[in-house]
Amino acid sequence: MTTATNTTVRAPQVAGRFYPHGDNACIDLLERYLSGARPSGGVDAKVMVAPHAGWVFSGPVAGTAYAAFLPKAGQITRVVLLGPAHRVPFRGIATTSADGWATPLGTLPVDWDALRIALSVPGVAVTDEAFVEEHSLEVHAPFIQRVFPNAAIVPLLVGDAPAPLVSAVVERLWGGPETLIVVSSDLSHFHDQATAQAIDAETAGSIEALRSEKINGHGACGHRALAGVLDQARRRDLRATALDLRTSADTRGNPERVVGYGAFALEYAYSARLPDADRQRLVEAARFGVRFGIEHGRPPRIQLGAGLSPTLTARRASFVTLTLDGRLRGCIGSMAAHRPLLIDVADNAWKAAFGDRRFPALTVEELDRLDVSVSILSVPHPVAFENEADLVRQVRPDVDGLVLQDGDRRGIFLPSVWSGIPKAAAFVTQLKRKAGLPADHWSDTLRVFRYTTESFGATFQETP
Repeated sequence: MTTATNTTVRAPQVAGRFYPHGDNACIDLLERYLSGARPSGGVDAKVMVAPHAGWVFSGPVAGTAYAAFLPKAGQITRVVLLGPAHRVPFRGIATTSADGWATPLGTLPVDWDALRIALSVPGVAVTDEAFVEEHSLEVHAPFIQRVFPNAAIVPLLVGDAPAPLVSAVVERLWGGPETLIVVSSDLSHFHDQATAQAIDAETAGSIEALRSEKINGHGACGHRALAGVLDQARRRDLRATALDLRTSADTRGNPERVVGYGAFALEYAYSARLPDADRQRLVEAARFGVRFGIEHGRPPRIQLGAGLSPTLTARRASFVTLTLDGRLRGCIGSMAAHRPLLIDVADNAWKAAFGDRRFPALTVEELDRLDVSVSILSVPHPVAFENEADLVRQVRPDVDGLVLQDGDRRGIFLPSVWSGIPKAAAFVTQLKRKAGLPADHWSDTLRVFRYTTESFGATFQETP
């Protein structure tokens, strides 16, 4: 990182109002929020979404977001910080001319090497006046200093900016494990508690499904920054998890007029791994779905209780595969994330046992010889290709699951299918056949999507 010869420092604008102006008071609150954080579910993330209201309201939720990144605190040397503009209207993306941002904890350096890269994108400019009295980025600065002591920031205030602009800037600044992307955003504003909770739950589901087109200013004030970052998340195969959802009434405020806050972490789906306890819980949910179907002849209705890991309640798409004596006995799942993972797994297990048209309904005599495998799917994203040879070159054996679609014909292969079809050309050919298309089929309307999975399983019989 390099800085200008004549160092300039941006003075705090909202210290003493949005967060304490004294260093001891600031540190005390930071420690309280971090130590009181809700469990993260073991995410190892690249992107964070955290709120930016006054600390007394949003600090506990921001603490949950930042605490999830404490295990990699020493690794992060650059934080790309994006948030909405509240005070000055402008088009594009603004940054400051400062070499550092002052806070009660000292001066947080600006990474000018990275900032120059951002400024090379048309639509990004130094606009110091946009930061006067602006809080959306500043309230994060002390958190960054406390959690990432080796980090410099790339402060980017998003005005009236289209998603492709934000996405292009984030793409250039993505970096490697040294770089963290932080989106500063609150959720719904000024509804009663029940209404806010309903709106925030939908917004959280859209973030977990990487559906930025479903999010607007009604659901998140930082929706423009979110749109660009979620575009990159989809392209790069990330998986989002809501770590914490609360309102100002839950932390400190009037339940008749609340603001919603959310903490989210986005990690690479291919390398993501649930904690062993969560994996076991999902396998048990699959077993329950099958046993319930045997005993009652219908799918289970699962009610989510308190205290569940956020990775179990996140909206995810899953497949459940049943095998009997090593042979396929049923496999059904969801391609789109539309409900909590725990519920999705239990229901798909029931469907695999009793709704797979390739097999008769499972019988009670088969239970003890049954194995169950759960696959958690990332969000499918399109593959651009010119012809079949180009598609085959891009497909990654043992990594990619594929969805092939042409008109009303569709075929789906999980990555586990590679064990039986190890060559990419044959994988694509067999997928066309599964879709009900000829092996040599080709058309300009053919579309292919790729995704990855986290898969695990166990024998169906309970361990004594």
